Amino acid sequence: MNQKALQAKKDAVAAIKDSLSKSASFTVVSYQGLTVAEMQELRRTLEGAGATITVYKNTMVRRALAEANQPDLGELLEGPNGFVFSEDLSKGPKALTKFARFHEHLVIKGGLAEGQVLDAAKVKEISKLPDKNGMLAMFLSCLNAPLTSFAAAVKAIADKGAPATEGAN
Repeated sequence: MNQKALQAKKDAVAAIKDSLSKSASFTVVSYQGLTVAEMQELRRTLEGAGATITVYKNTMVRRALAEANQPDLGELLEGPNGFVFSEDLSKGPKALTKFARFHEHLVIKGGLAEGQVLDAAKVKEISKLPDKNGMLAMFLSCLNAPLTSFAAAVKAIADKGAPATEGAN
């Protein structure tokens, strides 16, 4: 094998491995049938969600997964595939699911999140989760609720007791 070609393959595996390490979720999609314009629209949509789609040979992805100590995706890596790397666990799958609703040629095959292999249904479940900021807002709301209730109760008691003390003067 040509040394340049071998080095190019090693570089591609290293790039995939690097993208995997930086990604919270990795999704495999079939994009056959999408037009160039639709593919550009998908790239823009994913870019807005902090995700990217790239096309690699399945063997390169298998090798990168093995080097990164990630589980093998088996049958997901058959046929022409696009690979979506998402910085946030749910933003990439959410953008893919929304795009797939309007473009029947984009098929979500499955993926990988937190070291676990996901089928298409699990990827769609993850897409329904709130993003990191949404989760933080929900958590802070839960922390804030008891304090808000306590403050309201104290204010109600203070307001109830205030007229009685004014009448005593």
